[in-house]
Amino acid sequence: MRSPVHRYRDIERQATNLQLEPYVPPSPESPSAMWFIRDACGIVCGVITWFLVLYAEFVVLFVMLLPSKNVTYSLVNGMIFNSLAFLALASHLRAMCTDPGAVPKGNATKEFIESLQLKPGQVVYKCPKCCSIKPDRAHHCSVCKRCIRKMDHHCPWVNNCVGESNQKFFVLFTMYIALISLHALMMVVFHFLYCFEDDWTKCSTFSPPVTVILLILLCFEGLLFLIFTSVMFGTQVHSICTDETGIEQLKKEERRWAKKTKWMNMKAVFGHPFSIAWFSPFATPDHGKADPYQYVV
Repeated sequence: MRSPVHRYRDIERQATNLQLEPYVPPSPESPSAMWFIRDACGIVCGVITWFLVLYAEFVVLFVMLLPSKNVTYSLVNGMIFNSLAFLALASHLRAMCTDPGAVPKGNATKEFIESLQLKPGQVVYKCPKCCSIKPDRAHHCSVCKRCIRKMDHHCPWVNNCVGESNQKFFVLFTMYIALISLHALMMVVFHFLYCFEDDWTKCSTFSPPVTVILLILLCFEGLLFLIFTSVMFGTQVHSICTDETGIEQLKKEERRWAKKTKWMNMKAVFGHPFSIAWFSPFATPDHGKADPYQYVV
């Protein structure tokens, strides 16, 4: 890893080269425009995610709940599972279609830098790939082809980067997927016990072999995603509490930002103050009290 002095010199040479570039006024992107990454791998992974959730929905409803003789059991578990599935898919959509914190392209021009009124000795960070002035803690994503503020990682399952503006939705997505996976596994266990005690032909509208295959596939899917999303959820919460993104941990970057309490870090991601909106994928967190990111050092 380069020392801070070498990094400073590299950035200084990049800032000097900016004088050769023609001035192109940055084109501000409309905040109402939907954010969507046209990446084939990410689109396929997103479709697979929805398919797996809908498959679990099908098995839970038509194999386990509707054939059940206990109406109360079916209603309660059906409401819980469908509510969690709806919140999971809504969180997935918000994580996929929300701008993660992209830095405007093409603003690293001589005129724009002069408008910042830099003091002597101040240095601008420039990304040579997207020709943008990088705020502190921003990193370039090769898939999104943009610099992303507080980029944690690029997740193909949501076809988007996880960054400053959509980390809440990604955390909710992993949490709700883990919860519906756990719920589905519990219902599969109860249904197997019920079918063993009763006649297999009466515990499902499908034939016994088809019922077993559907339940085994759901059990495998639920166990796999329970482990994966639980680990991802724990990793994200730890990253938020320590205020250090996955890339910063991987690169072991020097900490140059103020240290805050874990509760303040949580509020910076999920919004101020704490409320039930923290768990809603439809509530956009208020980052108004978060520390602003500086374009110069």
